[in-house]
Parts: sequence; structure tokens; C-alpha cells
Amino acid sequence: MDVPEGAAPAAGTGRVDVPEGAAPAAGTGRADAAEGVTPAADTGGDPDDGGQPTAKGAVSAPGPDGEPVKVSRRFPLFTRDTARPEGGGRAASGDAPAPARQWPLLCVVSLVGLGLLLTAFDVFRVGTILIGLALLAGAVMRWWLPGVGMLAVRSRFTDMVTYGSIGLVIVLLALMAQPNPWLRIPFLDDALHFTISS
Repeated sequence: MDVPEGAAPAAGTGRVDVPEGAAPAAGTGRADAAEGVTPAADTGGDPDDGGQPTAKGAVSAPGPDGEPVKVSRRFPLFTRDTARPEGGGRAASGDAPAPARQWPLLCVVSLVGLGLLLTAFDVFRVGTILIGLALLAGAVMRWWLPGVGMLAVRSRFTDMVTYGSIGLVIVLLALMAQPNPWLRIPFLDDALHFTISS
């Protein structure tokens, strides 16, 4: 119902249509001041709580129009944001201290740190092998444990392939490093000589 500006609404209406850009009068409830604003009844609002828009069920943050948005607990067909990866839960119970809940990540990082320290003290081959073995251990833990905490970055398969392939390459390169390699792979030697000679 259109009421002249400044006049009180008729009894029982509970709202005033105010011209665009004008503020609603105090105590009149919601006013349709802009286009696209939906009355509270259309969004599930309750007149008893002041006509505020509400949504029943699971609700996320307000959408672009300020209205609460219902969300689904199912994963979408196309990923549009970041979800916690499968297996990214705690590796220990919730009452355990924070370091204990992240023990898989701490094991991998500690081994990598020890390998870097050995490499800094000129024990490069052992240190580099230790770094590769730490990544291989991370791949095994990602496959074997149901929850690995922050060691889970992507899906289980992607993490296993990433950790495993990088760790294997590091170990092989460390074993083949000159001088006096511990491992000789003839076709790699031929490929290296061909690359250098051409």
C-alpha cells in the first residue's frame, strides 16, 4: 500500500513503500526501497522476528543480495572452491596435543630437515637419499593411514603419485650422482653422453 511520505502505515500492513533512495520510517518494519528486494514472507521470514529473511536447513554466508543462501552437503559436480582433501582429518584423537595430531607431516618434515642438514655438512649423497626416502614415506602414509592431517594436500591418489614420484626421482639421482655413483643405469649414461656431445 502506498502511503504519503512521513505518514504512518495503516494498521496491520507492517510496511511502507518508500521512494527509491529514501530511508524507511522508524518502526515500520521492512520497506521496499530498492529493486530486487523480496519481502520476508518469500524467503521464509517470520513476522514475529521483525520480518528478517531466514533460510531453513544448512545455511552459508549471505549471498550477493544479502539474503541467506541454502547450501547442500553434497560435493558439486564442478569444483569452484577448495574443499578439505579426503584423509585430511586428524591423525590422532582430538584431545591429543596439536603436534601429535600432525605426526605424519612432522615425520616427513623432520626427515627432510635432517637430510638438508647432512647435505650442508657435505654428506650430500646420504642427505639427498634421506630427503627422497622421506617423500616416499609420505606417499606410503598417505596410502595406508585413513587420516594424515596437513600431509593431505589433494586427493589421495594425487598425493601418492606426487610424493612417490618426486621421492623416487630424488633417490635415483642421489644414487647416480658423480663421483663414484652407487647405481649405474646404462641407458641414462648413454642419454647423458648423447645430450652433451650433440
